[in-house]
Amino acid sequence: MKKLKIYLDTSVISHLQHEDAPEKTKDTLLFWDELKTGKYEVVISDLTLGEIQKCPQPKQTDMLNYLEEIDHEVLLNSGEVRALAEDYIANGVLTRKNRGDCIHMAFATISDCDVIVSWNFRHMVRFKTIQGIRLVNAKNGYSKVMDIIQPTMMLGVDTDERTEN
Repeated sequence: MKKLKIYLDTSVISHLQHEDAPEKTKDTLLFWDELKTGKYEVVISDLTLGEIQKCPQPKQTDMLNYLEEIDHEVLLNSGEVRALAEDYIANGVLTRKNRGDCIHMAFATISDCDVIVSWNFRHMVRFKTIQGIRLVNAKNGYSKVMDIIQPTMMLGVDTDERTEN
């Protein structure tokens, strides 16, 4: 059976150690344990690595160490990625201010991912954004329907069930 191909945006890696959001950290660590099993085909981008490089130490090193724990492919930026990201902006999916998020979504689309996993509720994990990228992707000939979900939705059990046991 083919593995589900997932794109991790930087917010997921960042929440592996996020003192301000202990519940998200707990769920992200559980999700990371699943990633370590090789259950999914994981991709990130050079944009993700660049965003990690902007983090202060020791968080930057910690995030890179976490990435070493999982098998993943690093995608490189291209004209196709930039053009699709610009099309998202031109079609009002997000604004130019959120170009980085558009680039993450374009990477996932072009690399034929099944899902983007993100904690970015402000811009990415939103119905309007998901509908917008689906419309722009279809217009551009990308027929695969891709979802954008939070890490909790990737876990095999309901978070409420986990905490009761």
